[in-house]
Amino acid sequence: MFRDRGDAGKRLAESLARAGVVFDIVIGIPRGGVAVAKEIAGHFKCPMDVVMARKIGSPTNEEYAIGAVTPDGKIFVDERVQEFLGFDHERIQLEARRVQREINRRIARYRSGKPGPDLAAKRVLLVDDGIATGFTIKAAVAYLRQQGASYIAIAVPVAAREAVQELEPMVDDFFSLEVPEKFYAVGQFYEDFSPVDDEAVIEMLND
Repeated sequence: MFRDRGDAGKRLAESLARAGVVFDIVIGIPRGGVAVAKEIAGHFKCPMDVVMARKIGSPTNEEYAIGAVTPDGKIFVDERVQEFLGFDHERIQLEARRVQREINRRIARYRSGKPGPDLAAKRVLLVDDGIATGFTIKAAVAYLRQQGASYIAIAVPVAAREAVQELEPMVDDFFSLEVPEKFYAVGQFYEDFSPVDDEAVIEMLND
């Protein structure tokens, strides 16, 4: 159990230091992942930025993810879900374009209009506050690969066992302080899992 995201970030940073992990930049996933990433970036005295991959919600239930979109508009669709629910390609494309616009609007706001870092040949540590299904973080990993990152490690305080099994083959390293047998939601492992708003993300990135 973690007190809050700051506590989780400190403990994760200490674990990474003991493991001797080497990276050039910490990339946090907004919003909660940025609070964890900030502690790690501060501990290692390295730059921090953000990456976003947002889910495509089902037309009948927005909370039910059928896919994810990256900032460059690439679409990752769960083909089994698409086949089962019978969504057509055009409908998914329309929803993906809407999600991409929202992603880039928020990233521009987080960076205060500044350009993002050049990730070509960089060693990247991708951080979130926890992983339940891992669907959007898979899309984020693919996006970082496309940006030319030479090494990608995922670092999280807690992750579901099934997500770890799916994500480990996709990255160079995977670090999680806890991989519990019973996992219902990321928030169950935090005493304080208060929402992180956009203003807090902007402040952390510009601190």
